[in-house]
Amino acid sequence: QVQLVESGGGLVQAGGSLRLSCAASGRTFSNYAMGWFRQAPGKEREFVAAISRTGGGTDYADSVKGRFTISRDNLKNSMYLQMKSLKPEDTAVYYCAGAASASSGSYTSRRSLFYSYWGPGLQVTVSS
Repeated sequence: QVQLVESGGGLVQAGGSLRLSCAASGRTFSNYAMGWFRQAPGKEREFVAAISRTGGGTDYADSVKGRFTISRDNLKNSMYLQMKSLKPEDTAVYYCAGAASASSGSYTSRRSLFYSYWGPGLQVTVSS
């Protein structure tokens, strides 16, 4: 198994930036495809961004494309989500997720069911 813990959330004004981190422990991090999801109050959990196990492939939800950047550092067992030009509608609990993957180095997934491991989540609040 792999354990995931998010950090870096908080309160920011609209137009501001935040950088989320996801620290992994327990297994070889480079064997895991990773993703970020979020859940706003009263809404279902939704895909935000994904990155392949090597970092060679990335994918973004249309709502964050051009504003958010996903990255990872396999030597540090960490994944990141740089968020810029934040909007009030980005307010949500953000979760990092991981899936053991034998797929190619560019494979990513938007499906939450693809991911077996989840962090506890952390709150991001964007004030208007």
